[in-house]
Amino acid sequence: MSLPAPSGAPEDLPAPAGSPGTPALVRYALGSAGMGVYVTVPGLLLLYFLTDTLGVSPWLAGLVLLVPKVVDVVLHPFVGFLSDADRARRGSRLRLLAAGCALGPAFVALFAVPGPVADRPWAAALWVAGWFVVGNTLFAAYQVPYLATPTDMDVDYDGRTRVLSFRMVVLTLGILVGGAVAPLLVGDGEPTVAAYTLMALVLGAFTLVFQLVGVGGVRRLVPPRAPAGPAAAGERRARPVRDTLADVRSVLRANPHFRVLAASYLLASTTTHLVLAGLPYYTRYELGRPGFTTVLMAAFVAPALVATPLWFRLSRRAGKQRCLLAAQAGFALGALGLAAGDRLGPAPVVGATLLLGVSFAGIQLFPFSMVPDAIREAGPGELARTGSYLGVWTATEAIGSAAGPYVYAGALALGGFVASRAGDQVTQSAQAHSAILTGFTVVPAALMVLSLLLQLRYRLDAQARSGRTAG
Repeated sequence: MSLPAPSGAPEDLPAPAGSPGTPALVRYALGSAGMGVYVTVPGLLLLYFLTDTLGVSPWLAGLVLLVPKVVDVVLHPFVGFLSDADRARRGSRLRLLAAGCALGPAFVALFAVPGPVADRPWAAALWVAGWFVVGNTLFAAYQVPYLATPTDMDVDYDGRTRVLSFRMVVLTLGILVGGAVAPLLVGDGEPTVAAYTLMALVLGAFTLVFQLVGVGGVRRLVPPRAPAGPAAAGERRARPVRDTLADVRSVLRANPHFRVLAASYLLASTTTHLVLAGLPYYTRYELGRPGFTTVLMAAFVAPALVATPLWFRLSRRAGKQRCLLAAQAGFALGALGLAAGDRLGPAPVVGATLLLGVSFAGIQLFPFSMVPDAIREAGPGELARTGSYLGVWTATEAIGSAAGPYVYAGALALGGFVASRAGDQVTQSAQAHSAILTGFTVVPAALMVLSLLLQLRYRLDAQARSGRTAG
């Protein structure tokens, strides 16, 4: 039985050469729904959960989100090594992918802080940090082999964008579920730990179901192949953990196109996750409407359902690089548009957020579809290190997802923001309100402009478009 394409998927476009059919792509893409929940909910609510429910001070809360992600600098590339080793030794990357399906239970534990621990801010911070490390490890085990799929497939320049377009549409649905449902489940105002636990149980189950579907999708798109010879497999097994950072340096030195992409995306990821982390503060303290978090989150995410196939169509004419630059410029303008706050009413705020959402769709789609281009352009020797490349790439994304909230937490701390526990009544100073607004608007706009300037140095896209070389 074939599955329908998700709403907004580019199934009406002619499939580029070598591209698989819609049902196979949908099964693969569904694995992104659970990933969308995990990349969204901690980024949206975890900082707010720490400062406004557990009473953790902003500087410590920022460290709780940052330090576990520092581990990802080594973790993700090492997972990439393991993924390459599995493909060489067993003919597939499915073993790590299946292990990553334990992410759902870890996500529940992240928010289910026991009462005696929740009563002590330092203990609560350690609890959240510990489970955040576990969750990030499981997420890496799933994400790295999952994102290697388009590179493992024999598709061309446009075909790789098409595969990632399906993934982006479903990822958007997962982000929308996480970003809209999570605030609804925890409630307005000052939610309790119990409310966060209920939210985590519901969305953790959602994550597990769709991760399992994604495992089957990867198996269909990249069937297990004959294992490599003993020499190749043995070479991968012999690689010690201590070589991980050396291999990261090797990947970045060997491929200047990939290096530019990674540097630009680090800033872009930092920016988008800063906006996610700041959204609950903006709606509560600047708009005076805590329940508006769900509205603005929907306005931020939902446009991608329509924008993603439109971005894909546009990229076939203008190229990925030009489209990405336009998306980055649009995001910076949208962030600045939010600086007016509620002075002009809710309509301009929603409009600026919609612009952020359209831009966010391009910022997610194009870098991920350009990574396989950069790997394949480097030659057959680098293809054998696909997992290593994807490990470095996902580590870049993970660092950005922690750096964004950390930067925003730093702005709160500098502004004198006062943390509180659920039920406490706290009045924030005028300086704190200024930090909440500036950190949510001017800072992300500046970071995205820096990302755009770095992206201008990427030169591969024009070459790839002119040749439309087969993958």
